Amino acid sequence: MKELRSDNLLSKVGDIEVYRGSPAYLGATLIRNGVNLAVFSKHAEHVTLVIFEPGVRKPMAEIVLSPSFNKTGDIWHIFLLGIDMAARYGYRMGRRSGNGKLHGFNDKLVLLDPYAKAVVGAAHWGKLYHRRGGEHENPNVNERRSIIIDDDFDWGYDQPLNIPLKDSIIYEMHVRGFTWHPSSGVQRRGTYAGIIEKIPYLKDLGVTAVELLPIAEFEEMDSDRLNPVNGQRLMNFWGYQPISYFAPKASYSSDIVNGGQVREFKTMVKKLHEAGIEVILDVVFNHTAEGSEKGPTFSFKGIDNSIYYIIDPVTGEYHNYSGCGNTVNCNYPVVRNMILDCLRYWVMEMHVDGFRFDLASILGRGRDGSVLSNPPLLERIALDPVLANTKLIAEAWDAAGLYQVGTFPHSGRWAEWNGKFRDDVRRFVRGEKGLVPAMQRRLTGSPDLYKHGGREPWHSINFITSHDGFTLNDLVSYNYKHNESNGEDNRDGGNDNESWNCGWEGPTDSFEINKLRMRQMKNFSAIMLISHGVPMILCGDEMGRTQQGNNNAYCHDNEISWVDWKLAETNAGLLRFFRLLIKFRKSMPLLKPDTFAEHNSSPVSWHGVKQNKPDLDYHSRTLAMLLMGGASGSDIYLVMNCYYEQLRFDLPPLSHNKKWYRVVDTNLEPPHDIEDMGHEAELNEQWFYCVAPRSVIILISK
Repeated sequence: MKELRSDNLLSKVGDIEVYRGSPAYLGATLIRNGVNLAVFSKHAEHVTLVIFEPGVRKPMAEIVLSPSFNKTGDIWHIFLLGIDMAARYGYRMGRRSGNGKLHGFNDKLVLLDPYAKAVVGAAHWGKLYHRRGGEHENPNVNERRSIIIDDDFDWGYDQPLNIPLKDSIIYEMHVRGFTWHPSSGVQRRGTYAGIIEKIPYLKDLGVTAVELLPIAEFEEMDSDRLNPVNGQRLMNFWGYQPISYFAPKASYSSDIVNGGQVREFKTMVKKLHEAGIEVILDVVFNHTAEGSEKGPTFSFKGIDNSIYYIIDPVTGEYHNYSGCGNTVNCNYPVVRNMILDCLRYWVMEMHVDGFRFDLASILGRGRDGSVLSNPPLLERIALDPVLANTKLIAEAWDAAGLYQVGTFPHSGRWAEWNGKFRDDVRRFVRGEKGLVPAMQRRLTGSPDLYKHGGREPWHSINFITSHDGFTLNDLVSYNYKHNESNGEDNRDGGNDNESWNCGWEGPTDSFEINKLRMRQMKNFSAIMLISHGVPMILCGDEMGRTQQGNNNAYCHDNEISWVDWKLAETNAGLLRFFRLLIKFRKSMPLLKPDTFAEHNSSPVSWHGVKQNKPDLDYHSRTLAMLLMGGASGSDIYLVMNCYYEQLRFDLPPLSHNKKWYRVVDTNLEPPHDIEDMGHEAELNEQWFYCVAPRSVIILISK
């Protein structure tokens, strides 16, 4: 690199030699025995690199970058020789000609590098790190600093698992919430290392991927609201307030020494891969923690506000399609490149296997906020060669009312959270009328949404519950949200939960109601795990976790959000049901088709209480589905009776001397509610089955 030549030496700061640097490597890049630093800013007129020693608050050096020597185009750059590899750094940026209404420059602030691979200064969860400084400081600024790290890591023979999406079973979890409860029994609770300790549990459950709620550095202390029930401070527990997209959350790591969170995250990925489990990250490129015009400044707002955010070109006001105060200007070329660079980094250097994009419809908006017909960012992500085998999952809506489930610009790659699957199955299982035709579509991969758009059943991510909304237990225990502890007078959170409390609001000692609730949870899980598409399980649902009726628990770092591992014993029967149902799904190719079958060759047929006569009447609450395995395979028969009385269903006749065996009957008590493979119960009567009210059965032919 020519910047290392002595004739390019610009100055010395102590033992550090300062060279011009290169614009080719954004962020901090180790090159031979030095560090190249480069940052984009189109509108900054003066930039200063600020360097800190570990553990020292006062800067050790401030190096003013020369527009003549340290700037190429809109990239400011510098090369440092002799700097400590654990040094902390940031940028001061200003504009002599003024901010106007479009810019947010304040050269009193030290800004994070948008490309920083690790961030220090907020290593302890739930601690308020805001400075309350002098009159020239923003009182909301955070003291986080970018850090120069040597991210060398021994990956051994680790490589992408590349599990086909059609074979995937996704488990959505929160890193801290998964193991923070004292009952978790892990040594390093609430961390990446804690997940490693729980790998035997995940492997036994049978999931193929963990989908982690946001783990990029975020601000959990963005609220000063208190829980009106107990007076405790509320926070942004879920993590949807990103600060630094490339940097893993430091307070999720038990190793916080000089960027140890990077090493611990990589170790977690490596160990999960060894167990055959992929890692999918929930990424939030639609907004940042810098909020509205009155929000704090961490990085983007102070580096180039009018580039990184969609703003009114006259007033400077933020467009707010995210519901969080700002909207990232995703389809501006520089921002688009940053997002692509970030995704590639997590794949190439951190070895993750896929991404779930929060409010992904925003990624399809133009620089003025309009909805683009062919969004360049979505197409570039889909067709990027580095991401070619990476799982791409869209939350195909945004907070401004744009809803694109089934119509998301996909380029043949993007899968979607299927919100219509969630809503239709919820309504059907709780006993609503008029849903049988919709259930036929949802059970077969939602061809109405994906077939004619050139996608396949596995582009549908089927879920009943997610982090956002009721848990499975609460879905069958509450008719109404109970978000009073959020401090917003129960106004927040959705009102259309499609839930049913089975006759009593909240916990009850009634044996009959609790029995019905357990049956309903099994009904939901059986339908989800037998449907074509990709099932996603919310962490803790398999053991009946409750949020006490809270359907918007984003602000709770307490029992509401933590997994209580004692439930694994209390609800051992439900956990067993999930485990064996996952095992059954993985063993049945019929449940994981590669493509939508043509009508005249479909292996699916529909029935009701009588064979070949599905009841499609508006008042019907029953449906039976036969999946035909052919002469050499097993047939699968699913019967859903969401009516309030027992019904007798005729069974399809079998050939080749086969018989029907019971795999699942959600009305039966454990262990007969589900039979392990090889131990299915042969039916005494092969011509009909009496299905209890509000029950699901699954039969297999052998």
